[in-house]
Amino acid sequence: MGIVAACSVDPEEPSHLDEQGEDEAFQLTDIMDTYGAISSFGNSAQWGPYNVHDPSIVKVGEWFYSYSTDVAYGHPLLKVGVQVRKSKDLVQWQFVGWAFDGLPPQATGYITAHGGEPFENTWAPYILETDDEFRLYYSLSSGIHKLSAIGLLTSDTPEGPWQQAGLAVTSDTDIPMTNAIDPSVIVDEDGRHWMYYGSAYDGIYVLELDPVTGLAKTPDDKGKRIAQRGYTNGIINGNIEGPEVIFNAATGYYYLFLSYDWLESKYNVRVGRSKNPEGPFLDFYGNDMNSEEDNGPMIVAPYRFEGHAGWQGTAHNAAFEEDGRFFIAHQGRPVVDRFYMIMHVRELFWTHEGWPVASPQRFAGIEAQEIDRDALIGGWEQIVLGYQVVPGFAAEQTDPNLQTSYQIHLHADGTIDGEPNNIWSYEAPWLILNYGNGIFIDKVRVHTGYDWENHQETLLFTGLNNEGTAIWGKKK
Repeated sequence: MGIVAACSVDPEEPSHLDEQGEDEAFQLTDIMDTYGAISSFGNSAQWGPYNVHDPSIVKVGEWFYSYSTDVAYGHPLLKVGVQVRKSKDLVQWQFVGWAFDGLPPQATGYITAHGGEPFENTWAPYILETDDEFRLYYSLSSGIHKLSAIGLLTSDTPEGPWQQAGLAVTSDTDIPMTNAIDPSVIVDEDGRHWMYYGSAYDGIYVLELDPVTGLAKTPDDKGKRIAQRGYTNGIINGNIEGPEVIFNAATGYYYLFLSYDWLESKYNVRVGRSKNPEGPFLDFYGNDMNSEEDNGPMIVAPYRFEGHAGWQGTAHNAAFEEDGRFFIAHQGRPVVDRFYMIMHVRELFWTHEGWPVASPQRFAGIEAQEIDRDALIGGWEQIVLGYQVVPGFAAEQTDPNLQTSYQIHLHADGTIDGEPNNIWSYEAPWLILNYGNGIFIDKVRVHTGYDWENHQETLLFTGLNNEGTAIWGKKK
């Protein structure tokens, strides 16, 4: 099947990294919201967390490897081949290069044979480590309605070289199915391999793979649909994509993470769960995610804390576990210019009811500390991750629907903002915010973290209220 290529990077400027690939002078303040000065391909060695879209992450030895879509700020003509990065701490990322050079011939051949012209970039890769190889799934699409392919590359190492290993699933205009892009794969407790994929058109599908080949277990099988959206402006909303599934042994559930809406604007992450990797996946309210409605909880969405213009496009995530801790990684686009794309990694926590919730701030490696009640007293910025339908297709592409912070104050006497009907209590690490004598009850987990807007350590909280709405907080 032949070698595709090894990772390669061709910088115009040298990288200031030590022998371990780390910058000894690195500070958190070095991570910028915009990066126009280094966005060119000649500066790719300095990209680090920049130009990241649709990440997939795997831990190999001491390194986390991230694989992502071929994108670069200000460059409509792209260098093609899946971007590769690595990090030891999920904060400082080193750009490794591209996994291969050019469009993969097998997927290109499928698209051209069906009368299409493939786009000049590969999308939404997924990395899977098996007992004997690394499997890199990629997406290639075209300008023809639903003419797409998910292909497979294999290698002995996470940095390649990569060999073509076939097409896992394909789609075409006349096939009643979803768009064959955005793959993710999980190996269940019985050793069966499941691919989740799909974008727009007809929701999200699950397909069983052959563990030996990594391709469809049954040739030409497309799988079955497990998730779709509800109606917007009188029609089923096709803005659903980017499935990712992880298993949490502590809860016994498989968790399906999905992305809603347009990638540059109000892109947000929803989650459902099932005891079976084939579903059905149920949302917070017990609704089947394959029914004609939008689902919750929504655990990451465009947001703005004080002192910052805000972040939009916060979806198409990776979810992964490392040594008992869970994380979610996704792109973030600064409101000042939505075409910049920055890697955001957040820690995931789990509610008593077994739902994942994401930290309101990016992971910074701040050491966890015991937090007593007195530390919570004072002012907080709080964000309620609400959601509103924006009428009209054009508005959906540009309106980020930012969820903006507002101030609350936790008083020493146990009241919120001094209101006797709004009270708080704390049993570490869980803070209970009770509004209106139980009308709204927010159960949020307090943790130490980093205030990226003000560049200092602080306390954070994240959780859900009794209606399944995510609540974020940051100590002022």
